[in-house]
Amino acid sequence: MSYPPPSGPPSDEQPPSPYEPSRDQSPYAPPTGEPSPYGPPTDEPSPYGQQGPHQSAHWSQQPPYPPQGPYAQYGPSPSGPGRGTNVLAILSLVFAFVFPPAGAVLGHVAKRQIRTSGEDGDQLATWGLILGYVFTGLTVLACCGWLALLAINNTGDSGGY
Repeated sequence: MSYPPPSGPPSDEQPPSPYEPSRDQSPYAPPTGEPSPYGPPTDEPSPYGQQGPHQSAHWSQQPPYPPQGPYAQYGPSPSGPGRGTNVLAILSLVFAFVFPPAGAVLGHVAKRQIRTSGEDGDQLATWGLILGYVFTGLTVLACCGWLALLAINNTGDSGGY
């Protein structure tokens, strides 16, 4: 659908929008020509210590903001792309709780890779080694205790049957 051309001489200037403030009026200033919903300004002292006509002048002025400094840099460290955490070091710590012998083995392999590649995760691999050996020792000790209890209970007593 086409609209009829505007009547009158053509001009480059658009009509003012009713939704935008005029160019000579601040968008924060109260509209001119309309009465204030708060009543006319008076010279009576307000409970806040300001005079009536001066209240609107203080609201339209804002203190300047201080200048911002440079933004902080987030993300990978600037030392290079090869400085990630070694995956085997993480897995050694996880497997130390799930299957302790595998945690100890993965910790040894991770420490060797970290020495050669320079990746992060040396402490993770160390803790994977320590916990892997400790939990393996506790598992072996528990198995030996269980076998000892079975041997004590089966002393050749047939139990009367």
